[in-house]
Amino acid sequence: MEHIVKPVMDTVIAKNPGEKEFHQAVHEVLHSLDKVLDSYPNLLYHRILERIVEPERVIMFRIPWIDDQGTLQVNRGFRVEMNSSLGPYKGGLRFHPSVNLSIMKFLAFEQVFKNSLTGLTLGGGKGGTDFDPKGKSDLEIMKFCQSFMTELSRHIGENTDIPAGDIGVGAREIGFMYGQYKRIKNQFAGVLTGKGSEWGGSFLRPEATGFGLVYFSANMLETRSETLEGKTCLISGSGNVAQFTAEKLLELGAKVISFSDSTGCMIDHDGIDHEKLSFVKELKNVHRGRIAEYKERYPHAEYYRYNPRDTSNPLWNRKADCAFPCATQNEINLEDAGHLVENGVTLVAEGANMPTCEEGVELFIENNVLFGPAKAANAGGVAVSGLEMAQNGSRIQWKRSKVDDELHKIMKKIHTTCRRSAKEYSDEDNYVDGANISGFLRVANAMIDQGYV
Repeated sequence: MEHIVKPVMDTVIAKNPGEKEFHQAVHEVLHSLDKVLDSYPNLLYHRILERIVEPERVIMFRIPWIDDQGTLQVNRGFRVEMNSSLGPYKGGLRFHPSVNLSIMKFLAFEQVFKNSLTGLTLGGGKGGTDFDPKGKSDLEIMKFCQSFMTELSRHIGENTDIPAGDIGVGAREIGFMYGQYKRIKNQFAGVLTGKGSEWGGSFLRPEATGFGLVYFSANMLETRSETLEGKTCLISGSGNVAQFTAEKLLELGAKVISFSDSTGCMIDHDGIDHEKLSFVKELKNVHRGRIAEYKERYPHAEYYRYNPRDTSNPLWNRKADCAFPCATQNEINLEDAGHLVENGVTLVAEGANMPTCEEGVELFIENNVLFGPAKAANAGGVAVSGLEMAQNGSRIQWKRSKVDDELHKIMKKIHTTCRRSAKEYSDEDNYVDGANISGFLRVANAMIDQGYV
């Protein structure tokens, strides 16, 4: 069916020039779908491929705000409402200077299939801004969030579009934005997820992506009669996802030896225990410091400052059993992937969104490395966001144990769904094909049922 897929991809590139991240995300999905289209002629009749690559709506807006020096600053904001066939748009908000339209469309496109895999009634969207929260005071963060939400509030709602957090957006930012939304709309509604547990949030939401990532990884290893106990694990990033991935790995008896941030990476061959993890949490969440400070506290650790001229990341060139990229997109290039394979890594599970380049993914699959793609492996965050929405709708709060139990079930279901589709259409260990195909088919069938909208 290459004659069907290639024209669609060519059109995406022609209509969205220069949007390399968006092209990459679409190409990965179309590559998997090429294996199944001949079994579903109705998808071609209804032109689902041509429709699903086009966002239902793209919103772009300016965000004026005043810094602590009294100077007016202007940033750019985005919200890409990609597909609402399965429910209201759902996806995070990213505050980072790298944010642009291509990255927002790639994230929104991925979110559609990730949300589909959870089995919940959630559409897909994504948003953000090129604002950089690093180095800003709490007052500056608050003023920016209020200005951002003043514009965004007219486009979202509890039955329309429910944003959450992402890179640069944690509990502080969610709180400021929710307060502004409430003031504008005069409603206490479940319009944002990731809220504080005392005012409408769900227990386990901060932990959900990291915990879910580990649950999914454990399910993958179980297919080879293995567990995470005793495994040496590499983790990139040092934010929420990385921290709680490490916490759950330690709980299951694994050995964590690394963290990183945008300036460099830290390797602790002695292992990062609960005491060291608590230090990292305080460093990053309270003091908003750099991971380099870990070495000041624990001098035996190795620290490598990133150099823009380096072609590979030293973090991924270490002996280990498992790797969990939890930092950002395309952080593992082909050279990094080669190092991971050479150093004996047998499982790679993506905590960040699309952190592995396409060639790296192919190398992992060719070398029989269990590879958990982001849209499946890191779906725990949006899964618990969906559970938060359910709790908001009924004005009750579930116990932490109930949320964790539901998260377990959802991640196991995602694993089963991916493996079943992979076995039917590809290879049962190819979770990329399994996730893309099963996530797509649920959305496609809903689009067909709802007509040409």
